Amino acid sequence: MTSVNDESPQAAIDDSAPECADGVAATTDAAEDSGATDLAAGQDLSASAQPAAVSTDEFDTPAWWTSAVFYQIYPRSFSDSDGDGVGDLPGVIDKLGYLELLGVDALWISPVMRSPMADHGYDVSDPRDIDPLFGGIGALDALVTEAHARDIKVTMDLVPNHTSDQHRWFVEALAAEPGSAARERYIFRDGLGEDGGEPPNNWPSIFGGPAWTRVTEPDGTPGQWYLHIFAPEQPDLNWENDEVFEDLATTLRFWLDRGVDGFRIDVAHGMAKPPGLPDMPEELQTGLLINDDDDPRFNNPGVHAIHRRIREVMDEYPDAVTVGEIWVRDNARFAEYIRPDELHLGFNFRLAEADFDAESIREAIENSLAAVDSVRGNPTWTLSNHDVEREVTRYAADTTEAVGLDRARAMVMVELALPGTVFLYNGSELGLPNIDLPEEALQDPVWERSGHTNRGRDGCRIPVPWLGDTPPYGFSTTEDTWLPMPKDWDVLTAEHQLEDVDSTLSLYRLAIELRKTRPEFAGEEIEWYGAPPQCLAFRRAVGRLVCVLNAGDTPVGLPAGEVLLTSAPLDEGRLAPNAAAWLV
Repeated sequence: MTSVNDESPQAAIDDSAPECADGVAATTDAAEDSGATDLAAGQDLSASAQPAAVSTDEFDTPAWWTSAVFYQIYPRSFSDSDGDGVGDLPGVIDKLGYLELLGVDALWISPVMRSPMADHGYDVSDPRDIDPLFGGIGALDALVTEAHARDIKVTMDLVPNHTSDQHRWFVEALAAEPGSAARERYIFRDGLGEDGGEPPNNWPSIFGGPAWTRVTEPDGTPGQWYLHIFAPEQPDLNWENDEVFEDLATTLRFWLDRGVDGFRIDVAHGMAKPPGLPDMPEELQTGLLINDDDDPRFNNPGVHAIHRRIREVMDEYPDAVTVGEIWVRDNARFAEYIRPDELHLGFNFRLAEADFDAESIREAIENSLAAVDSVRGNPTWTLSNHDVEREVTRYAADTTEAVGLDRARAMVMVELALPGTVFLYNGSELGLPNIDLPEEALQDPVWERSGHTNRGRDGCRIPVPWLGDTPPYGFSTTEDTWLPMPKDWDVLTAEHQLEDVDSTLSLYRLAIELRKTRPEFAGEEIEWYGAPPQCLAFRRAVGRLVCVLNAGDTPVGLPAGEVLLTSAPLDEGRLAPNAAAWLV
């Protein structure tokens, strides 16, 4: 792979890093003629996947987010500026030079609003303040200003389905009587049985255990139950109460007026609950952190009226974006969320769920494109996030971690070759694997709520290694980081990889640069080529970029054309196993 920079590694990690130089060399040796016909044989150029354009008006300028590369920052794990072992917003500011060098267009900041941290920020006690753990509201303002100066957008996590149990509203609700206005902001119900000692229905929590907790009334007697689809510290809001929406609208405007460029909406398929809160069929109780399309806890029709009201507020800020976390598999039902008057974007997780298998990957791509086609929506692509096992480890399930890394490198090239919006998770550009932590280090509420049967998501949330040979690798000044860091990550640090033109970080930088600057990435449609078994190839219908993936175990020939980039060295002009190539 060709080098993309001659700068010192430390300068790229520091806030003072210079801009990436223009005129980056972007080609490797062309494929040898001997292998050039293997993939091309039997080509099928019929476009079997035809994503719709975002706009049919040739004079419209596409919104900035339609082709943006977002970079998700899990703040606890990104960069610690004050030595307490937990990442913070000043730490993010320190690394803006690195993010500019990487070439991303926008940041998605996971929750930093004021919170007691029962679920690491997804239990919000004040949605219009920044927790002191992350530096306070002044740090957020500074981040927005300094990111914008580098032409990087900033989006925040929004958590509208529930609050913290320490939110002033819930404190008021516990002190109030059943049927009071304070309790109407949440979902309180009388229990079943003669003494009301049984939960109102059989819903389980996503985190394990029942989705209901009984309260003690102000007079000291056992009382009503409240609903919490997640942890007991996260009571669900009652979205049939208009006061709930009006408060959210105030929150939206509060952050947008401060310069934030949009929101990732947590559990965007939640919020609305079915009338009467009926029991869940036993066959739909599918496990922790999982929901079925017909799960009564999620994806109820009333959620769309909520999103339309959110969109009305967002339309007051024409450049701002919403992207919803939508765990809905049916394409028709998924598309409802990204109609023109609802969300701008919806996370589609098919590519992250696909095995490293050519047929599975192609099905995921075709399905994701089809999911947005009916509403002329914009496709989104992601391979990992703070809730999903890292791709290096997923792809190594049937092999070694080294092969898993090769496959992850290939898949990011597939992802970046596709039309639409891309989301990268912090550390993926370093090829970080999941880490199997000791039990005493686990902090995810899933671990306790599952009775220590599900280890939760901590393994993909290990702090990012920046420099040096030993933990904490420049992430903090203390080795006592909030999750322990492995002792063998010295070769994965950003500093180490910036010195290596063949590193995963260098691959990401060059691939993002090419995606942003080369005309071959134009257009919103792809065409599929015929390909040998365990291979796939597609072409951008307008720009004519060709992307080839070899998911097999033997080298394959490439179609005619100039090789722009490969995820691994060519093998006598042929594409190696577990590798991808771009051609023009």
